[in-house]
Amino acid sequence: MTHALLLQGPAGPFFARFARELRGHGIQTTKVNFHAGDALYYPGPDALAFREPMDRWARWVEELIDARGIDGVFVFGDCRPLHREAIAIAERRGVKVWCFEEGYLRPDWITLEEHGVNGNSRLPRDPDFYRGLDLPPYDTPLTTGPRYGLLAWYSTVNALAFTLLNQGFPHYRHHRMLNAGYHTFVHVRSAIRKEVFLRQEAQILPRLSGPLSGRYFFVPLQVHCDFQLVHSPYGDVLEFVREITASFAEHAPADHAIVFKHHPMDRAYREYGDFFEELAREHGLGDRLIYCHDLDLGTILEHAVGTVTINSTVGLTSIARETPVRVLGTAIYDMPGMTHQGALEDFWHAQDPIDRDLYEQFVRYLAQTSQAQGSFYKPLAEVPSPTGIRWFPQPAAAVQREAEAPVDADASGVVHAHHAADDVPVR
Repeated sequence: MTHALLLQGPAGPFFARFARELRGHGIQTTKVNFHAGDALYYPGPDALAFREPMDRWARWVEELIDARGIDGVFVFGDCRPLHREAIAIAERRGVKVWCFEEGYLRPDWITLEEHGVNGNSRLPRDPDFYRGLDLPPYDTPLTTGPRYGLLAWYSTVNALAFTLLNQGFPHYRHHRMLNAGYHTFVHVRSAIRKEVFLRQEAQILPRLSGPLSGRYFFVPLQVHCDFQLVHSPYGDVLEFVREITASFAEHAPADHAIVFKHHPMDRAYREYGDFFEELAREHGLGDRLIYCHDLDLGTILEHAVGTVTINSTVGLTSIARETPVRVLGTAIYDMPGMTHQGALEDFWHAQDPIDRDLYEQFVRYLAQTSQAQGSFYKPLAEVPSPTGIRWFPQPAAAVQREAEAPVDADASGVVHAHHAADDVPVR
């Protein structure tokens, strides 16, 4: 790679740090800013501002790629409308596209994957692909420690810039509400809600680890505006909830419960208490339907008999704890041996055993090819680089041989990267 184009990154200075790391290895960088928050965190000198109407974006980025000889594009989130257009244009020109996202492995990892992530990932879905690889164990991840405070701070400053300084970007529309007043209100509300829910739900966890242990199904809710919903048959999270609840009420054992857990990042924006009360009455479930918020995920999974998800990474965490999983959307880990492949109504009664060896091979492959240790918001002190990210190693010879072999679109795309501290993450 000789010239990298960076589009939108996570709120905060991560993309500026990443560009410094690339430039340190002789790679030119160009960054496109779309609103005042982008410009605040990435002021240049290699930054360009896109100020035109959105319907001119495709032609604008196409001309930029051609004029500057861009041969690599980096985005955070491959489903943002601006990114979708840029990715399509880049790949038509043979330009490599790399997508950042929160880690498939949690909590101390980030994802950097070629082509796309999650539902757009080209990771193989064939269990035999992973069983046939000879991969070393991955290093125990370095711990990033608490970082929510930094995330909240960066997001708040981003919202303030967008609200107060955005006059130079008259046409930009963000995919989420970025008004600073609204942002402040909902996060104060979130902090209050957290304390209230901790008190109100204090008796739920003892119930799950006690009389209900091994007799409840777990459903982790995704955020209301999760782009990954496009990789599912559902228009919104509540449509998924309605389907799951109806199926559980009709087919699950009468002595089992179902536990829905609110996504912690959605606490500021949505609250479904009244909705779940009405749903329990509609299906006659009473206290067999449990809706909770900030209860310990590990304890919930330890005592659950199964997990149902659209495509949350909690599904992979559940598999790690050998709690059976049924996926109802498109997920990278949804394959025979790791998730239930039968009908949902069958899942309530007979969960398939998890192939532990397959899971271990799958996780090793992820760690070798798309998972970097660290955080977008808090550089690892142990990694002396601008990003503070420990990048994933170059794939083992076996992985490279598989990548070089002719394969179909669902089994292609292995990231080539380097692990040494003085090397660049991608080429």
